[in-house]
Amino acid sequence: MNTKTENMPSLADFEALLSEFDVAPQIRENEIAVGKVLEVNKDYVLVDIGFKSEGRVSLSEFANMSGKIEVAAGDTIEVLVESREDDSGRCVLSKEKADRRKIWKQLSVKADDNILVRGVIRNRIKGGLNVDLGGVKAFLPGSQVELRPTRNLDKYIGQEYAFKIIKFDESRGNIVLSRRALLEKERDALKTKTLQKLSEGALIEGIVKNITDYGAFVDLGGIDGLLHITDMSWGRVTHPAELFNVGDEIQVKVLKFTAEKERVSLGYKQLTPDPWQGAEKRYPEGIQVLGRVVSLIDYGAFVELEDGIEGLIHISEMSWTKRIEHPSKVVEENDIIEVVVLSLDNDSKKVSLGMKQINPNPWTLLEERYPVGTRILGKIRNITDFGVFIGIEDGIDGLVHISDISWTQKIKHPSEAFKKGDEIEAVVLNIDVDNERFSLGIKQLEPDPWEAIPSRYPPGKVVEVTITKIAEFGAFAEIEDGVEGLIHISELSNERVEDPSHIVKVGETHKAEVISVDAKERKIALSIKSWSRRASSGEHRHYSDEGSPNAQLGDLLKGKLGDLSSEAMMEEE
Repeated sequence: MNTKTENMPSLADFEALLSEFDVAPQIRENEIAVGKVLEVNKDYVLVDIGFKSEGRVSLSEFANMSGKIEVAAGDTIEVLVESREDDSGRCVLSKEKADRRKIWKQLSVKADDNILVRGVIRNRIKGGLNVDLGGVKAFLPGSQVELRPTRNLDKYIGQEYAFKIIKFDESRGNIVLSRRALLEKERDALKTKTLQKLSEGALIEGIVKNITDYGAFVDLGGIDGLLHITDMSWGRVTHPAELFNVGDEIQVKVLKFTAEKERVSLGYKQLTPDPWQGAEKRYPEGIQVLGRVVSLIDYGAFVELEDGIEGLIHISEMSWTKRIEHPSKVVEENDIIEVVVLSLDNDSKKVSLGMKQINPNPWTLLEERYPVGTRILGKIRNITDFGVFIGIEDGIDGLVHISDISWTQKIKHPSEAFKKGDEIEAVVLNIDVDNERFSLGIKQLEPDPWEAIPSRYPPGKVVEVTITKIAEFGAFAEIEDGVEGLIHISELSNERVEDPSHIVKVGETHKAEVISVDAKERKIALSIKSWSRRASSGEHRHYSDEGSPNAQLGDLLKGKLGDLSSEAMMEEE
């Protein structure tokens, strides 16, 4: 027998050996293979994929969402062949990449067939959000999150939604999603149904979608309506957030609907009756009620009598006697106070209220306690250009006008005669309850000296006077303390006088004759010329009767000199 022939392998052995080499080429890199788990170690999983050597998969790739390892020996799994052989001669496999590739294929089919996908928003990234589609990352632009752009993207993190794939590029690993497209489709379907039931006066359910300073937008189902702040409550609303929160389910009333522009105006307060209906019966004039101070302004305070009805307490209605500089000196916001209804206008929806009317008007009592002619003693609380105020009672002052200080003295300013804090006596002249004015007089403590002037200084009487002031039209001369007369320029000399200062000087004393006296106007006309003429002719008798030359002359000069005297006094003041 040929030994060489005996040592050669049989045909069957050769075919078996060849079959091993035929399997190996079926395992290609970057492709998915089916394998069997042979062993699970602490760091890796040993997998048989039918290659000449087993492959390893990192144990971490078998962890679920909670971190628990889900694999056991004998399991059949799909893996991606990353490398047929590493330095140790084993295959490099990946279960995660195999799973991801399967997901990509599924997503590709859904993208082509326009099928929705579900995913969980993981975190915020530049321009939008990162979405996990079962192990594949996708990008959700900020503009595609809601129907309207939203600034607060963080609130979507961790939420699961359905999305539409609007861009798919497996080669670049790029998937772009849209949630807005789904919402628009849902909104259009809801809008069709909502438009059918929208009409003015209709009651409809809605969800508060957005809140602004001027109102709230309510989603009525595919279409939004505006609930303006003025239609939220019959009462005062500073900001819509006081009544509503985003997400609140509320019932509203359709106030106005424009189908062409799809604009809807809504009302909430209209679900309840207008509180102004019958308000005049609930709040008649003079009734005392409790209210809450809701707002303070410079000229008063607004008080809420009930939800939707507010009244104004003017600052002048807060105290009978005290001068209130600002309402905050008397009340504060949220104070519960008692007020009196002064008036109510239902048409203009205005209520006038008073606080001081809770107590009796002290001015009505003054007339009883201080009748005209009563003498009082009080301290000067204030001095003004026009007079002095004397304290009568707490919060009530009486005014002594500058014209009622003296019968005879010309006082330019009350401070010439008094100072604050002086205690003085005065007479009650008048009490005006309606205007809350208390008039006093000091000069009225004594008789009016001018009542006796005509009898003491009849026309024709010669008096000695002192020149007190010189004017273009003549000179003023003092007859006695506080009593002055006017010597007209024509009565200074027998000669024509161009300048009175050439004839008389301030402080000089002269004899003059009384020409006329007007006690009502407090004016006396004097003449140096007349006295000089009579003195030189030896005439010393007095002409006091109406027919005397002096009396006739006085009548002629009375009006002219009186007018000039008034003008001079006005200039002097």
